[in-house]
Amino acid sequence: MSHIKVPDGAPGIIGPMMAYPETAKPLNELAELLLSQQTPTFSKGERETVAGYVSYLNNCIFCSESHGAVADFHEKKPGLSKSVWKNMETAPINDRLKALLRIAGKVQKDARSVSKKDVEAAIALGSTERDVHDAVLIASAFCMFNRYVDGLGTIAPPRDSPAYLAMGERLATKGYRKAI
Repeated sequence: MSHIKVPDGAPGIIGPMMAYPETAKPLNELAELLLSQQTPTFSKGERETVAGYVSYLNNCIFCSESHGAVADFHEKKPGLSKSVWKNMETAPINDRLKALLRIAGKVQKDARSVSKKDVEAAIALGSTERDVHDAVLIASAFCMFNRYVDGLGTIAPPRDSPAYLAMGERLATKGYRKAI
């Protein structure tokens, strides 16, 4: 049960967003901007992979499972996100994304630990400065989203619940502006 009153049965971030639509709007706009846009070098699936990975590192079940499902849907590779969580270095993803995930992981732990060398490594593997910017901002935003969800004690289906597959497909196809 959530620490505050939210609509019954509304899991994760959905409950507080339904209870407080004035804050839901800018949060959903931010998620839409960061996750539903893509560049030639940073796809929607890769962006969602960063969101899910940071959420997993933060142990936020709702966010890691739902954004992992979105990433897997976009990439058309069920289970890909979980392989990234298990061992990002050996997961079947490209080296450019691994470099961005290393940066995102540092942001999650201590953003000051991101170095020029980390950025140069990502760029050498084909990322742009914009990709690095977006990866850092996605990681930062998801630290906030994760703390919002978990700080309010929201409910969440258990890990591996089929409910996340449906959430993932809905977010991948409809986006975040219509998330609630």
